Amino acid sequence: MKKVKLYLNYAGYCVAKESEVIQGGKSENVQFNALWGLIEHPDKGWILYDTGYTRRFHQATGWFPNKIYALLSPVVIKEQDEVKAQLQRAGIAPEDIQHIIITHFHADHVGGLKDFPNATFYTSRQALDYTLSLSAWTAFSKGVLKDLLPKDLKQRTVLIDEACKKITDPVFGHKYDLFGDDSLHIYELPGHAAGQIGVMLETTQRPYFLVADACWVKRSYEEVIPPNPIVVLFFHSWFEFKHTLQKMHDYHVANPQTLLVPTHCAATTDALVQDKLAMNVL
Repeated sequence: MKKVKLYLNYAGYCVAKESEVIQGGKSENVQFNALWGLIEHPDKGWILYDTGYTRRFHQATGWFPNKIYALLSPVVIKEQDEVKAQLQRAGIAPEDIQHIIITHFHADHVGGLKDFPNATFYTSRQALDYTLSLSAWTAFSKGVLKDLLPKDLKQRTVLIDEACKKITDPVFGHKYDLFGDDSLHIYELPGHAAGQIGVMLETTQRPYFLVADACWVKRSYEEVIPPNPIVVLFFHSWFEFKHTLQKMHDYHVANPQTLLVPTHCAATTDALVQDKLAMNVL
């Protein structure tokens, strides 16, 4: 694979019980950090992997029924922790971001989309179509806040499964070469959300597989332990989720040198982020 540089950081967090995150977990609250990534490509420049929370979350949940979302999942996000602010401190203007990979359209992954007016979005056909089909009054029940989405979302989006080269993969069956240069491989990871995708890349340190919310903690893919069945109420497909989880386990066993990075697994991400207010290259 062509090597890239990767920076990971947090942009806000919410709180959930560990017993909901994984079966057999403790009945205590854990912090669900909203991980985002900045990829430095030798030819394409800056690429964002999701965009975390922004304070727009509080605006979008200021009325019913969206307010139910905020009550069920209290969010903490400060202005200085938003992706836009973090990039500006690093000398990167929002207008410099030309590409954003959207793993899925839940609020903690798309909160900052409106901050990057020059970016082309990359996601799957199913993720985009399903999100756009939701009504503003029911979307919150699927983790989607339509007020967070740019009005020209559809026009600016490249559908990975239609526009990118399809490659055979021994575990998942296939994957997509995002830019046709073997630098970023996109995997379909459905279940948690409609059309969810993940990103496989390689840095000078090691390969990384950014798996979004295909699972929430590393024990899930290591031991094939799903979350509490109660969360099925919020998942797009419980059957697809379990199928994806098994594939991630198989991938982990076959590729032990690759670090799988679930968005909300602090046991994995804290060591990669280290300082929540400074970007660290991997």
